[in-house]
Amino acid sequence: MIDSFSGEYRFLSNFYPCTIKYEGLTYPTIEHAYQAAKTTDIAQRKAFALEGREIGLPTLSAGGAKKLGRKIPIRADWEEVKLDIMEDILKLKFSQRYFRQLLRDTQDKELVEGNLWHDVYWGVCNGIGQNQLGQLLMKIRSKLF
Repeated sequence: MIDSFSGEYRFLSNFYPCTIKYEGLTYPTIEHAYQAAKTTDIAQRKAFALEGREIGLPTLSAGGAKKLGRKIPIRADWEEVKLDIMEDILKLKFSQRYFRQLLRDTQDKELVEGNLWHDVYWGVCNGIGQNQLGQLLMKIRSKLF
């Protein structure tokens, strides 16, 4: 089992640098793309994207993107679409040769996004959680072989 997306397995984290293009904008991490997808307003999405620099916006860290994602108006259907959006964004990351091979190299190990920040939807904290991120990663990995 891999029970933490840190150290050798940090590449599994949504905060790990990985340039992806999603719905017409380019993001420096999965976290940026996911937080931007919470809104349908393109101008607000640019605050998370690398294209935001073109209009004078600073590039946010992954942590900064997560904080900003808590402040923007959320699209009405967010709870219904967020899991599918995360899966789509993860597929973009792991379609890249480098990341695809790293994910393959985890073989058949269970992937658990263990955390100390009490995220029991995407991960597991103190043995409690749905581990949705780990589940999606294992689903994507199963289709790579």
